[in-house]
Amino acid sequence: MSAQDSSRKMAETPIRVFTEGDELYEAMLDAIHGARRTIKFESYIFADDEVGRRFIGALVERARTGVQVLVYIDAVGSLFSGKTVEQVLREGGVKVRWFRRWSWRDPARYNRRNHRKLLVVDGHIGFFGGFNVHRENSRGVFGEQRWRDTQLQVGGKLARTLQRLFDAFWRGRMLPHPALELPGGHLFVTNHSRGGRRYLHRLYRRKFAEAKRSIHLTTPYFVPDRRTRRALRQAAQRGVEVKLLVPHRIDEPIERVVQWAAHAMYASLLEAGVQIHEYLPRMLHAKTLVIDGEWCSVGTANLDYRSFFLNYELTLTSTDAALVQRLEADFQQDLTQSVRIQPRRWANRRWWMRTLESLGWSIRHWL
Repeated sequence: MSAQDSSRKMAETPIRVFTEGDELYEAMLDAIHGARRTIKFESYIFADDEVGRRFIGALVERARTGVQVLVYIDAVGSLFSGKTVEQVLREGGVKVRWFRRWSWRDPARYNRRNHRKLLVVDGHIGFFGGFNVHRENSRGVFGEQRWRDTQLQVGGKLARTLQRLFDAFWRGRMLPHPALELPGGHLFVTNHSRGGRRYLHRLYRRKFAEAKRSIHLTTPYFVPDRRTRRALRQAAQRGVEVKLLVPHRIDEPIERVVQWAAHAMYASLLEAGVQIHEYLPRMLHAKTLVIDGEWCSVGTANLDYRSFFLNYELTLTSTDAALVQRLEADFQQDLTQSVRIQPRRWANRRWWMRTLESLGWSIRHWL
């Protein structure tokens, strides 16, 4: 096969969607084992557990063969495991970098985190989405209560763009524009760019305003600002089917406070006709959006203040029919395992719940 034919084949590689951690981790590890030149890896959480140690072993093995292995770990997300992970990786020849450790000289910058999760191997195969590297996503390790998430595997120009995004972040170079347009109706949105901090926020509001039939949104953390809430209410009021899918089960204490903040705004959305569904089986961590069955987004960003205005995030939007249909099918399947919140019953919730909601709402910008 000629180089031109090989390039064309990579460009035509279909996007693969993962919703099960074990399948995703096997595909990522296979890609790592096959690396010949470079491995570039970012993760918010890189745990020192059964899953994390498999990745550590694979990364070190490749580094010892001469492959350039770069790993970028967030200092908050990996606070309790990162030191061990860093030590073993460095001893194995991996170049490890922490994103914004605590500094008394500039404490404010500690609040803005790297929430991205991506892997690029040889610039030919890439992965990104909501999955961290930890046991909670593995059915084989964590059991039936493993987290429900979404991740994409890409090739061709999408993978090369992921590598460009990693390289810019690693070197601390801001990209000139937050939207990187690619063939096939794809658009990478990064807020590691000039003027990019509010780009995704404005894009979502515009898409909500343009929606004609349906808005199907999945997010684990739903604490939108006033303008986003208004856009969703207005869409529902003009007859658009607005369905929001959020987790019923919350595992971590801080995430429970986020849920209280979300509950504080349910009433106004329900009154406008927005349907809110809670996913029952396990923790829901996917971040996807499908509008009118024609446009979709998937990535690392939640629908909250932190993802819109603080954290570094990475989102792919697309009009690719196969990807849109797959994400819509996943949404509909998740709905069958969810319960819809009824406006009248919600209005009669107990006083102590309202008190907790007020508490969560008062600190929403810090969650």
